[in-house]
Amino acid sequence: MIKTIDVGLQYGGRPLFSHADLVFSPGNCYGIIGANGAGKSTFLKILSGELEPDRGEVIRDPKERVSVLKQDHFLYDDYTVTDTVLHGNEELCEILRQKEELYAKEEMTEEEGMRLCELEERFAEMDGWSAESDAEILLNDLGIPPALHTARMETLPGDMKVKVLLAQALFGHPDILLMDEPTNHLDLETIAWLENFLLDLDDTTVIIVSHDRHFLNKVCTHIVDVDFGKITTVVGNYDFWYEYTQIRQRQIREQNKKAEAKIRELTEFIARFSANASKSKQATSRKKLLDNISLEDEGVSSRRFPFVDFKPDREIGKDVLVVDSLSKTIDGKKILDKVSFTVRPHDKIAFIGDDPVARTTLFRILSGELEPDEGSYKWGVTTSFSYFPSDNASYFEGCEDSLVDWVRNYSNLVYESDVRSWLGRLLFSGDEVHKKASVLSGGERVRMMLCKMMLSGANVLILDEPTNHLDLESIAALNEGLIRFPEVLLFTSHDHQFVQTVSNRIIDVTAGRFHDMQITYDEYIEQKLRKE
Repeated sequence: MIKTIDVGLQYGGRPLFSHADLVFSPGNCYGIIGANGAGKSTFLKILSGELEPDRGEVIRDPKERVSVLKQDHFLYDDYTVTDTVLHGNEELCEILRQKEELYAKEEMTEEEGMRLCELEERFAEMDGWSAESDAEILLNDLGIPPALHTARMETLPGDMKVKVLLAQALFGHPDILLMDEPTNHLDLETIAWLENFLLDLDDTTVIIVSHDRHFLNKVCTHIVDVDFGKITTVVGNYDFWYEYTQIRQRQIREQNKKAEAKIRELTEFIARFSANASKSKQATSRKKLLDNISLEDEGVSSRRFPFVDFKPDREIGKDVLVVDSLSKTIDGKKILDKVSFTVRPHDKIAFIGDDPVARTTLFRILSGELEPDEGSYKWGVTTSFSYFPSDNASYFEGCEDSLVDWVRNYSNLVYESDVRSWLGRLLFSGDEVHKKASVLSGGERVRMMLCKMMLSGANVLILDEPTNHLDLESIAALNEGLIRFPEVLLFTSHDHQFVQTVSNRIIDVTAGRFHDMQITYDEYIEQKLRKE
């Protein structure tokens, strides 16, 4: 269990939150949500003990083991994959280290022998003899093959490192599990596995920061909302929290509306009859009533919703895209293997699979950034596409242009007032429009790329993980914008709800396992489970 008492924190002189009195109980899963910059990750660091609050305290049972999903992907580069997972339980690793030192001695003192007995007893209590096999099972379940279990972490690609660090956090049944964006960079199948794993934890206190709505709905028993400068808890999943807050806001508005009407009525009566001797008592009585009426403060939310809407300049024709036997090998590994499909008008295709590099490679080929080793593709004469890459660094790093000039470079807009109007839709206002493109955060870069796409007038949108770095409000706005888009979408995303609600076709581009299905993502998952 974790308990916070009157916890508060300021950042840059601005209070992020204050008076946080919360209890996190075993057997429950808490999803922490809030706008970018509201303090979600900061609050998680306070709970883990990594950061001290400005006021208040965090109470944890010192006997309970806290496991935190590490964010530094290079921290364990000198370790093997299995050893990295074992470091999810530092006490176990320390016992192993001390045991090895003692057993390496030619002779042990009586005191050292007693110490070794204590270590062996504690090692057995922690089920240490099965620790390595437990770690390997976790790795296998997460798609890390046995051949890589003895490899050094530095040799693994980024997506594999993410899975190993996830296995480390889950290892050894921790009492308290803290994870910041655990679904980032995971494929949809691994996310589904993680959902089921968390649902099977009976007595662990799980606390998660996430922007994945489906994930929050599937695993959370409580939602912890960081907003209005405070932290509140609602029992239920994300959808329940959303409905509850909408109803609550409507109730406050209705109550305030009735209160305002009553205030007007009493104020008019008092003004009319306060000087009237025969009505003076009634006027005085109404003054007392007026003093007792108050409006409930709705507060100022840190949540902001961008406006995302794509308008194609022309309707797409009958011929959109034909892909014929595309193959590509990178660093000796076959990424794409004779991929063939035809895109039809109004298709909204989600590309899925085990290898994110395969999807990115396909999109880079279709956008003209890469040449295939074999095969061909042909765009229809009426098509115009706009490409959203998963790695947008080349558009921003080292760019000294202001946001106004950056937009001008990728559009026909001339007047600053017009550019400001578009930037305002994507939540850039005031002096923000004059800051350099090179200093933008990950979420701000994504919003700028979406602005570029909206101004393109393209009738084919190619989006590679567009929800990365976005908060829930921006994801919802993008989600609705793509549902409304009348033409063709080719996209990939690790956000289950995003894929389910936007796509009408699924293509799995995993090498050696190409599938093309005119079904929803939920239907695809059902089919796959039946086959397994």
